[in-house]
Amino acid sequence: MLTAVAFGLAGRRILALARLARSGQPAEPERTGDLGTRLVAIVTEVLGQRKLLKWSGPGLAHFAVFWGFLILGATIVEGYGALFDPDFHIPIIGTQAWLGFLEDLSIVAVLVALVAFAAIRLLHSPRRDGRRSRFFGSHLGAAWLVLFMIFNVMWTLLLCRGAQINTGNFPFEYGAFASEAVARLLEPAGEAANEVLETVGLLASLGVVLAFLVLVVYSKHLHIGLAPLNVLFSRRPRGLGALLPVHSGGAPVDFEDPDEDDKIGRGAIEDFTWKGMLDFGSCTECGRCQSQCPAWHTDKPLNPKLVIMSLRDHALAKAPYLLASSDEQRDKLPRDVLAEAGRPLVGTAEAGGVIDPDVLWSCVTCGACVEQCPVDIEHVDHIVDMRRYQVLIESQFPKEANVLLRNLERAGDPWGRGAKARLEWTAGLPFEVRVFGAAGEERLPDDVEYLFWVGCAGALDENAKRTTRAVAQLLHEAEVEFMVLGSGETCTGDAARRMGQEMLFQELARQNVETFNAVGARKIVVTCAHCFNAIGNEYPQLGGDYEVVHHTQLLSRLVADGRLRPAHDVDTAVTYHDPCYLGRHNRVFEPPRELLGSVPGLRFTEMERSRETSFCCGAGGARMWMEEPIGTRINETRTDQALETGASVVAAACPFCISMLTDGVATRKQQGKAAEEVRVTDVSELLLRSVRGEAPPATPE
Repeated sequence: MLTAVAFGLAGRRILALARLARSGQPAEPERTGDLGTRLVAIVTEVLGQRKLLKWSGPGLAHFAVFWGFLILGATIVEGYGALFDPDFHIPIIGTQAWLGFLEDLSIVAVLVALVAFAAIRLLHSPRRDGRRSRFFGSHLGAAWLVLFMIFNVMWTLLLCRGAQINTGNFPFEYGAFASEAVARLLEPAGEAANEVLETVGLLASLGVVLAFLVLVVYSKHLHIGLAPLNVLFSRRPRGLGALLPVHSGGAPVDFEDPDEDDKIGRGAIEDFTWKGMLDFGSCTECGRCQSQCPAWHTDKPLNPKLVIMSLRDHALAKAPYLLASSDEQRDKLPRDVLAEAGRPLVGTAEAGGVIDPDVLWSCVTCGACVEQCPVDIEHVDHIVDMRRYQVLIESQFPKEANVLLRNLERAGDPWGRGAKARLEWTAGLPFEVRVFGAAGEERLPDDVEYLFWVGCAGALDENAKRTTRAVAQLLHEAEVEFMVLGSGETCTGDAARRMGQEMLFQELARQNVETFNAVGARKIVVTCAHCFNAIGNEYPQLGGDYEVVHHTQLLSRLVADGRLRPAHDVDTAVTYHDPCYLGRHNRVFEPPRELLGSVPGLRFTEMERSRETSFCCGAGGARMWMEEPIGTRINETRTDQALETGASVVAAACPFCISMLTDGVATRKQQGKAAEEVRVTDVSELLLRSVRGEAPPATPE
């Protein structure tokens, strides 16, 4: 009877959740492709707990509970069998000592893990740590209740097993060490009492398991069942790099000829796909995303965990409205449900918005949240999708972004300088830079190995020009034939896409793809991490497939092949900042470090936040062209982290990062918190100093 009631309650809830998920849009077809890769993800991330174990303490505790419950599934089978046959055991293996030992080991491991979980929650209590606690905003009562329920499962199981040993109904002669210890404690009570305790323990154990089942599907611990599905249908190899195209009805929107019924972005909770709904329900509220978010760390309102929780809570509260089959049914719904249905997805607190605009526009799309999430929630995609609706449908976005968009539309670059200024960086170089079309070429000549994509920053920003000149000189030194497009370049559209102006991105990207295809580009080298990501990962969505390499990758290869020889000492202490769109989004970690390691005399110190956990410079997500009025500046926080290493040179490999860190160092110098000799530079400039034995020529005024 208990089983029937529990399964009835749980089944009803699961069916309602499934209907809610289906009320959203279809997901992209790619979600169900490449089954082999997806099964590998299940093995490594679910069974292997790969992401959880990156945090060794909590990870080991969760590993113990996860595998403990899998193994203790055998005890549930044994318990149901014992209801009908006191001597029941699982066929074949049910009396073997190793199984009894493994079951008891799992019980002990789970109990130890519960102590660890309780200690972690007490040590990092939001009451004491405030927003610095990764449990800030989480449903703490539900978490403690689940820990209590797990404890009840364990002790009732031990009670039953210990009594079974004393009544002679236990299937294992030896091996179950913990159960045997409990049996010794219960033995003085006598056989009759142990028979009662066996029955009580058996019914209590199964009852708690059934109650736990119902609790899970009605609480945030729904992730226990949803997380494996979320991992299975997640983006592979990871939810970073390229943004997904705008989808409506499961297919990409054709911005050259959109359908009248196309939904652009996410303007309501039902505009999300079933995978989005799965993301919301899979959140464990662990706060790992929050702990790594640069916006949250600098006292901004964005908390990726709370964004997902808010969307989940809104979806569940609006569910009766979404699942109603007619307007008549909706009219009869309670007022609170109708009020929830009327809330704007994005809006201020006064407007009753689910997500505040300041939350939405604080995101730098660095991907730290996606990187850390143990259940593969795709926070960045959801945030950008909401931005797309705000920009393209509501025309609501930060006012200062108007200048960026206007410059991109009119001049093809964020600064509004125009195509004529794109070759200014070549002035004063000791060799002539080959410019496509200068000799009347219609295609790249056969001797040209790389098209050098200079990019907006590399051509127009004074700091980035030094990098462009250094890379050009190094390629010339290594006798690598390259060409540039000069006035034929226009912005890749990265900033437009990440702030939600997908239509402008498509216009700029298609123009570049047409140019690349027309000149016959196949191998492209870039210095900007954002250009690297856009051309390499996003242009294939528009038919542009090219071999794209970052300049650190190419230069590292040239050094390894002996075509560049860093022979002169560069006596300086250096730390390296991993650009988000080079490192975390594209996994290019080693080439910049290999270059720094090849420079004699250089003393390298790693920052505490580096590689996958690198702290953003604050420029991503089009934030480079927006004000930062809330909290402290992200670039200054990252600058402080660099200065803590004691390095006199902060190296990076992206013009956005160099610009932001240069501003941060300048601010700290004015405040007397940084030495005057501290400077920011690209790794290529350090390499050039070592190759040439002199500093690179200064950029012309």
